[in-house]
Amino acid sequence: MILIYPPVAKPSEPPGGIAHLSSALNWHGVTHSVLDANLEGLLHLLQRPHHASERSSDRWTLRSFRNCADNLAALRKQGTYHNFDSYKRTVLEVNRILHSSSASNDIALGLTNYEDRELSPLKSRDLIRAAEDPEKNPFYPYFKKRLAALMEEKQPTVVGFSLNYLSQALCTFAMAGFIRKGFAGVKIVLGGGLVTSWMKRPQWKNPFGGLVDNLVAGPGEYPLLSMAGIHDVKKDITPDYSSLPTNDYLSPGCILPYSASRGCFWRRCSFCPEKAEDNPYIPVPVTQVISDIPELTKKTNSVLIHFLDNAMSISLMRALSETAGGVPWYGFARITRELTDSDFCMALKRSGCVMLKLGLESGDQGVLDRMQKGIDLETASLALKTLKKAGIATYVYLLFGTPWETLSSARRTLEFTVRHREAIGFLNLAIFNMPVCWPGAEQLETRSFYDADLSLYTDFLHPEGWDRRQVRSFLEDYFKRQRVISSILKRDPPLFTSNHAPFLMMGRG
Repeated sequence: MILIYPPVAKPSEPPGGIAHLSSALNWHGVTHSVLDANLEGLLHLLQRPHHASERSSDRWTLRSFRNCADNLAALRKQGTYHNFDSYKRTVLEVNRILHSSSASNDIALGLTNYEDRELSPLKSRDLIRAAEDPEKNPFYPYFKKRLAALMEEKQPTVVGFSLNYLSQALCTFAMAGFIRKGFAGVKIVLGGGLVTSWMKRPQWKNPFGGLVDNLVAGPGEYPLLSMAGIHDVKKDITPDYSSLPTNDYLSPGCILPYSASRGCFWRRCSFCPEKAEDNPYIPVPVTQVISDIPELTKKTNSVLIHFLDNAMSISLMRALSETAGGVPWYGFARITRELTDSDFCMALKRSGCVMLKLGLESGDQGVLDRMQKGIDLETASLALKTLKKAGIATYVYLLFGTPWETLSSARRTLEFTVRHREAIGFLNLAIFNMPVCWPGAEQLETRSFYDADLSLYTDFLHPEGWDRRQVRSFLEDYFKRQRVISSILKRDPPLFTSNHAPFLMMGRG
């Protein structure tokens, strides 16, 4: 069995899902191999000779090719993150090489994205076309050689792809098509977050018969072990990163991704895909998490822990707060009264908490109430101030254009953000996308964004006339142009965003 993490996703840390699957297979004695084709494929494109550099008269492109080796080394050094301008230049030059690496003008490729003007990852027919013509993929020279050698050496009966993001979809299907053409009899399995969301769509029907043998929704260890004839599966297995190149990612040391839960313990937010898809909340026992973390950080020599949970539970955060002096960590947390407690926040800081990602969504109480966020703005205000005082950075997420928002409430979000500018480290601004399986959609007039059978979202007629065009205009022409907002947005790490933000904060220390 071979487990593959395909291009393109942020190459800043090892894939946590693959590590979990690998551990489950190891525990039950299933022979397998792990391939982070995302990291390897991107490094292949970055490190090979490029004719594009010889043809280009663009000074930026020429400089980027000339500095490539130094820039890759710089992204693996903490000192680079001490100077934001130097860090930003380094990231953008590396990205420039990838942008120039495709022979086709139809493909836009970067460190964190993959777009094809001819093929859409939202259309099953285009994904099938990608599988039929894998040689058109810019990663083909890499995976043709790499997969062929791996398949010949390991002789697998099953190849599984972990497909989590739209940016991975076309490359996943190109690789699957290559395997299907060259290695008859091998079962191809697709799982991961994106596949799970596809399969939770209303009236889902598999369009990939003949190419993909199994599609897996939810945790992948049970189906994979079942294929190996194992049905009594151990739960709560510690992830295993030993088969992944933990020192090769584009970060200053290993970032350890760790899932202390699946799903979300709140599960009430009206707009949440977790709720719409009816995904259960499954926590790992806190005692196991506290036991796993020091063991894993020692094995991987990690410099930062990334908790992957949709929202870290208060019980987990409390347990972490009782272990002072650990490896720095960050993750998503709900805004609760515990974060207004100075002693609690100081204990979090001593435990290594360098940043918390907070889904505030709106600065209007009425909107928050109708979202069922379970947040009141007085608590949010005090939490931001308390975290700031404790020395914990905040990465605040705001969501505009929900069915409950108007221009007036969006302005109140702006006012709240401006008032708390000193306590907000970073901002993520998003426009609401309505999940196709959202229960509230039946109360609104909906329409498709695209002629795409795999789209996870639908457009809708806003009940207050606050449509996407107006929302986008508000954000671009007004919200972002406020001086204090602009200064916050300029701090955001380009491309890597929250994955590298903790290093910038650690650099300031």
